[in-house]
Amino acid sequence: MKKQLYLLPGLAICLLIAMLGICLGEFFPSLGSGLFAILLGILVGNSKIGSFVALKPGIKFSESKLLYYSIVLLGATLTFNSLAEIGTGGIMYIVIQMTGTIVFVIWLGKKLKFEEDFRLLMASGNAVCGSSAIASTAPAILAKTSDMAVSITIVNLLGTVMMVILPVITSAIFHNAVLPSSALIGGTLQSVGQVVASGSIVGEAVKDQAAVFKICRIIFLAVVVFVLKRVKQSGQEKQPISKGSLQIGSVIPWYVAGFVLLCTINSIIQMPASITHPIKVFGNYLEIIALAAIGMSVKMKDITSHGWKLSAYAGGIGVFQITLALLLIILLL
Repeated sequence: MKKQLYLLPGLAICLLIAMLGICLGEFFPSLGSGLFAILLGILVGNSKIGSFVALKPGIKFSESKLLYYSIVLLGATLTFNSLAEIGTGGIMYIVIQMTGTIVFVIWLGKKLKFEEDFRLLMASGNAVCGSSAIASTAPAILAKTSDMAVSITIVNLLGTVMMVILPVITSAIFHNAVLPSSALIGGTLQSVGQVVASGSIVGEAVKDQAAVFKICRIIFLAVVVFVLKRVKQSGQEKQPISKGSLQIGSVIPWYVAGFVLLCTINSIIQMPASITHPIKVFGNYLEIIALAAIGMSVKMKDITSHGWKLSAYAGGIGVFQITLALLLIILLL
């Protein structure tokens, strides 16, 4: 009981920020509650309030445990059947697009002299599903909280800009045809909310199919975490593994394993919406609270110290993702 009380002050401030973020998200649904939560968190975290020691345990709990739980719950809202909906060409498009994004983001980050952990987090967030992917990858590669916080902020801001640009591109190039427009939006945008918002601008049919492309990317989350963990380990000296020391957690984090397990169960038994919808809503709330906590961990100097490099990094990623997606859509779809 004493430990729980120790968490309350920080948890309460994160909950308050999250509630404000949700309220702002209601007024500006195209931007999303998550973005507002993390930006408000940055403001509070860089004020005098953010320096209170009593808040630290609750903030730490919110930015880690709550986000992990939201990732596990996300699995209960997905099914592998989504892969069948987009066909072989759609799966090839998603796999090549994600692979190309990961390789390019790591390469460009290296050219701009960002640290490896930050590059890997940016690769994960842009290739898969923004905040959730970054949160899944960070502990797997033992990344610092500051790297996780900055990468989530940049990925969310990039996704917000692309969310507005993509409907213009689909109109100019594809004349809003459903399949190519859906593939472009669902195959590049960072978060589900951004996909839904951007797809809605084009049309209801595009919004629905773009969500399917996005879900297919999320299904590959476990694979991406495993690959990026191996990339990180390949750059380090190999440590001898003692007999019996190899556990599931050393290969794939528990929360990613939980995500896959629930996704598999839902694919087999097809849980009704009366069950999956409350799970989805609760998981979203947990994620928004966690994003508020992560925002509070961002120090403005971490962002301003890189300045133009972060802008160049984000801009370069956005241009590459869109260009590669357009090329693949023409070739595969």
